[in-house]
Amino acid sequence: MSRTPRALAAVALGVAAALAVSAAPAGATAKFTPGAPGAGDPYFPDMGNGGYDVANYDVGLKYDPGTKGIQAVTKIKARATQNLSRFNLDFLGPLDISSLKVDGQRASYKRTGAQELVITPRKGLRKHRHFTVTVAYSGVPHTINDPTLGTSGWLPTDDGAVMLGQPFGAATVYPVNDHPTDKATYTFTLSAPEDLTTLSNGDLRGKWTRQGWTTTRWVMRHPMASELAMLAIGKYDVRTGRTDGGVPNLTATDHANAIKPDDAEKFHRQTAEITDFQSALYGRYPFTSTGGIVVKVGVGYALETQGRPVYDLGHRPGSIPSGALIAHELGHQWFGDSVSPERWADIWLNEGFATYAEWQQAEEFDGTPVQESFDALYATPADDDLWKGEVADPGRDHIYDGLVYDRGAMAVHALRKEIGEKSFHRLIKAWPAAYRYGNASTEDFVRFAERVSSKKLDAWADAWLYSEGKPSLS
Repeated sequence: MSRTPRALAAVALGVAAALAVSAAPAGATAKFTPGAPGAGDPYFPDMGNGGYDVANYDVGLKYDPGTKGIQAVTKIKARATQNLSRFNLDFLGPLDISSLKVDGQRASYKRTGAQELVITPRKGLRKHRHFTVTVAYSGVPHTINDPTLGTSGWLPTDDGAVMLGQPFGAATVYPVNDHPTDKATYTFTLSAPEDLTTLSNGDLRGKWTRQGWTTTRWVMRHPMASELAMLAIGKYDVRTGRTDGGVPNLTATDHANAIKPDDAEKFHRQTAEITDFQSALYGRYPFTSTGGIVVKVGVGYALETQGRPVYDLGHRPGSIPSGALIAHELGHQWFGDSVSPERWADIWLNEGFATYAEWQQAEEFDGTPVQESFDALYATPADDDLWKGEVADPGRDHIYDGLVYDRGAMAVHALRKEIGEKSFHRLIKAWPAAYRYGNASTEDFVRFAERVSSKKLDAWADAWLYSEGKPSLS
């Protein structure tokens, strides 16, 4: 995400302690217990769930501009990681469930707490068993307007809507195991009146019009964290093509932004150029297509939605994203999207590297050396708020603060100076390759950098990641 200072609201941890016993095959006795109602992340205790691993989400959604609401069916393919008597999904807001089935059979369910959808199948689910959950629902999805988190979730526009999920807005639109550690592949099948465009992550795998309604099918075949899923419905100008390196490129600009065709073409071209430039630095582009969508939605930030970042520029009519902003969000495709944080405390691995990607873009395209970008920030007085807190554990109220973005980028550059040019450039290719489509922690990164550079990095990590205050450059 491009930097917008926001703090995190405290989220209460729900605790499920009931023990259930379900029938087992003849001759055997098995204990079935509820899956945990959270993924165990201390910053967001209610986010995510335990007891299963999702493989795929198939979301079919029809948007009605008359009601501003949706009719939807989400089909979830998952695997039990324990003997499950029941399990939870995250599902926020007022959407009405009309049907819920597990493996084709109706299951009982209840909604509790802030976001828990508690599902009890007719029979316990044995460990390692693959199962399918199908939920049909309708209504107007919820918009999250939090005084500290900002705005996310389902975001109505004049002619449609946009879904932005960081950190937990995806659960306003579809039932989900909403934590970055449970990545899955996705299919979005989106229907709207034929005068509207429907867009999502991934590749367009089908489009058809029947009786005044147009449907598009989008497939993201690489694992994706739920907070990186997006959809956009409205009137858009869409451009397609390929980068010089051969990566399919799809960009779209909202009619409401009144962007001139030449500027829309420039946005499309810059997206392609920066994708190829970063591929040379960070290794093979991790997804099957690149691109970006310019919207007018009023959230005031850009978000690194996987393969196709979203840029809200409604406050700047006629504008396209700057090269720095494009570099930031595309840099996330390696740092944050392909390699996602193990915990939300590790978010500097996303934002520090994406900010550093801005500095590298400025050096390549604008002639501003990376060292100059570092020096300008390091000149910030030692008593400034920038130097408060720890980069590797900023606290849930500060994951979008400058210490994560700017100090994170400075930490990357300090590491570059510590290990040398050859090791650094090897590192920024090897790291996203080694953890591609997975999750990693700050500790994983430090150990990995030590192996690549053959140097002990305790002093660097202590000064730049684990301590408060302005580090010395001596």
